[in-house]
Amino acid sequence: MSSFDEHQKLFLEYLESSLPRISPENLYRPARYILELGGKRIRPILTLISTEVFDGELKKALPAALAMEVFHNFTLVHDDIMDEAPLRRGNEAVHKKWDVNTAILSGDVMMIWSYELLQQYSPDISFELTKIFSQIARKVCEGQQLDMDFPNQKNICLDDYMWMIKNKTAVLIGCSLSIGAIISKASVDKINEIYNIGVELGLAFQLQDDYLDVFGETEKFGKQIGGDIIENKKTFLHIYVLTNSTERVRNEFNYWIKLNPKDPNEKISAVKSIYKCSGAEDAIKNKIEYFSKSAVLKINKLGLNPKKKKFLLDFVSKLVNRNF
Repeated sequence: MSSFDEHQKLFLEYLESSLPRISPENLYRPARYILELGGKRIRPILTLISTEVFDGELKKALPAALAMEVFHNFTLVHDDIMDEAPLRRGNEAVHKKWDVNTAILSGDVMMIWSYELLQQYSPDISFELTKIFSQIARKVCEGQQLDMDFPNQKNICLDDYMWMIKNKTAVLIGCSLSIGAIISKASVDKINEIYNIGVELGLAFQLQDDYLDVFGETEKFGKQIGGDIIENKKTFLHIYVLTNSTERVRNEFNYWIKLNPKDPNEKISAVKSIYKCSGAEDAIKNKIEYFSKSAVLKINKLGLNPKKKKFLLDFVSKLVNRNF
C-alpha cells in the first residue's frame, strides 16, 4: 500500500496537470481558482485508497478521483452563493472574487467536467461509475435543499439533521470509496459494503466538523471558532439543546440565540457552556464514536489482508480524530 502522503502527492500532481487552461478564461479561471485553494482532498484520496484496497491500478483511478474533487468543489461554489458566504478556505469565495453569474456558470462547467472524467473509462466501467455518481449527485442536491429549509423550520429533530448531513456530505464520501471499488472490478457486495463504510465515515466526519467549530482550536481548525454559534446554525449541538434540555436551559439558550452583538465572544462563551452542561457535547462525541466504531466493524468484515486493513483503519482514525 502507498502511504497517505504518497496518495496525496500523486493526486495533487494529477490535479495540477489537469487544470483547464483554455478559453474562455472567465469560465475556467474561477474553476482553477477554487481547486487551487487547497482543502483536505479527502474524497479523491479515498477513491485512490479504495482502488488499492481492492487490488486495482492506482494511476487508473486518478480521473475518477479528480471527478470526486471537481464535483465537491462545484457544490462549494454554489453553496457559497446560496449562503452568501464571503470566504472559502480563508480566501474570497468565487462569487465575491468575480460575480454571481460567473460563479454559477463556472460551477456548472465543473459538474459537466466531473462527468467527462468518468467517461474516460471503458463503457462497462463508465456506465457503473456514472450510474452511482448520478444517484449520489441527486442526493447531495436533496441534502442541500434540506439545509436551506432548516432556518425557516421550527420543529427540527436530530433525525432530520442526520438525514440532511447524510445526503449533503456522507453519501459523497461513500461514493468516493465505491468508485474506487468499481474501477478495481470488486464484487457488487464489496462495492455496497465499502459504500456503507463511507457513509458512516462521512457522518462521523461532519459531526466532528460541528464539534470542532465550537470546541476546536482556531490555529488548527483553520477558521474562527464559534462561527456556527454566531450564525445560529442548526447543527447537532444546537438541535440537541432545543430538543433534549430542561425548560430553563432552553430559555437561556433562546435568549442568546436572539442576540446579535458586535463582539460575539460573550455569546460564543455562553452557548459553549450550555452545550457542555446540557449534555450536547457528550452526545455529539458519543455519536461520532458510534459511527466510527460501526465503520471499523464493517472494515474488519471486508476480508482484507492485514496490511490493507490496517491502512484503511489508520486513515479512518486519522479522519475522525482530527483536530483540523
